[in-house]
Amino acid sequence: MNKLKLAIGSSVLCLLASCAAAPEPAPPPQPAPPSLPTPPPAQAQVAPPPPPPPAPAPVAAPKRCDAAVTFQNEEVFPFMLSSLTPAAKARLDRDVIARLAGCASVEAVVIEGHTDRMGSHPYNQKLSERRAESVKAYLVSKGTDADKIETLGMGKTVPAKFCPGVQKRAELIACLAPNRRIIVSIKGPGR
Repeated sequence: MNKLKLAIGSSVLCLLASCAAAPEPAPPPQPAPPSLPTPPPAQAQVAPPPPPPPAPAPVAAPKRCDAAVTFQNEEVFPFMLSSLTPAAKARLDRDVIARLAGCASVEAVVIEGHTDRMGSHPYNQKLSERRAESVKAYLVSKGTDADKIETLGMGKTVPAKFCPGVQKRAELIACLAPNRRIIVSIKGPGR
């Protein structure tokens, strides 16, 4: 028994010696403290995209004072004459001179003289030119720049009215009156 005691004692000593020489084991890891549920990340407020820039305002076409005025019948010229009547001058003042005053500048004024078919072609050509020139002279007397005015004699080449079958001269003269006319065309930017 002594041997047994000795053997047990030696074993205990060896065991104690081995425990004293061995480093102490690390304590077991501590369990993580209970975590609180993490709140979801704050929803970032996403601003709506900025509205597109406004479309540029449409560019309005420049204002124009363009016009075409037709003077017909005895309102402008008596039969076979090129002198302006008082009614023609009043209408030129109202419908042409007033329109020219609304132009920032005058680019062009074109005056076409027309006649009826009565008479020869050369006679009517010259008469239409004299009619256009008389309107030009009137416009120039009212302040329109003569360099901006062009006159054209159309003669009897562009009739506005035909009078087939009219035989009597007085009736034919009356019927063809719309052909004895002036057309004034104005071109220019408005104010």
